Amino acid sequence: MSEIPPPRTTPPEGGLSRFLIYSLFGLTDFIVTIDGPGGTGKSTVSRKLAERLGLPHLDTGAFYRGATLAVLREGSALDDPTAIEEAVAEVELVRENGRMHLNGDDVEQEIRGDAVTGAVSAVSAVPSVRQKLVQLQRDWVASRGGHGVVEGRDIGSVVFPEANVKIFLDARPEVRASRRAAQSQESTEDVLADLRRRDHLDSTRAASPMSIPEDAVVVDTSDMTIEQVVDKLVSIVRSMS
Repeated sequence: MSEIPPPRTTPPEGGLSRFLIYSLFGLTDFIVTIDGPGGTGKSTVSRKLAERLGLPHLDTGAFYRGATLAVLREGSALDDPTAIEEAVAEVELVRENGRMHLNGDDVEQEIRGDAVTGAVSAVSAVPSVRQKLVQLQRDWVASRGGHGVVEGRDIGSVVFPEANVKIFLDARPEVRASRRAAQSQESTEDVLADLRRRDHLDSTRAASPMSIPEDAVVVDTSDMTIEQVVDKLVSIVRSMS
């Protein structure tokens, strides 16, 4: 793993706020969690927010996609939790510089493919897999001084329940589907059906289901641009830090 870069020494746009002072001088952890379903702009917003705040960014979904790729490479049946657990147990997953490495190989492009997307909910539902990956996510943030903007589906409720700021992004289903369809070139109807399938699986699984943390701020992004959402989240973080 490459050496972690030093914290930035210039304030983000808008002035030096308390959370950045914490980051600069190592006074305490500062974690912002962003949860929500697909198609809400979560990944793009999280990256941009991290840049604005001068904090590391972690896409936790990349870990689950990496684990899913390991399962697919092993040829394990997706309806066999034991086989999935065995396929993931010994794999090495490293997230570095925005890219996922599986057993030393850069698999960032491969984990974004249709095969992984279609299988990731089944792999993510296995409790032992979630336990392993949650620890990797916590270790990632700890190795960066306890600071980060962390995105996922159970981050504020399970991974970092004591986070300083918790945000849950949502949007109307048809808006989410339209956004995803524009990216994938699929029909909006097909994307909407897949989003509903994934939402159902993620919200009803026994291990760490997707839910709105009780102390999270819910932001509906349906009628907002990416920059408007980022500005909104910066204001939320500053008001709570």
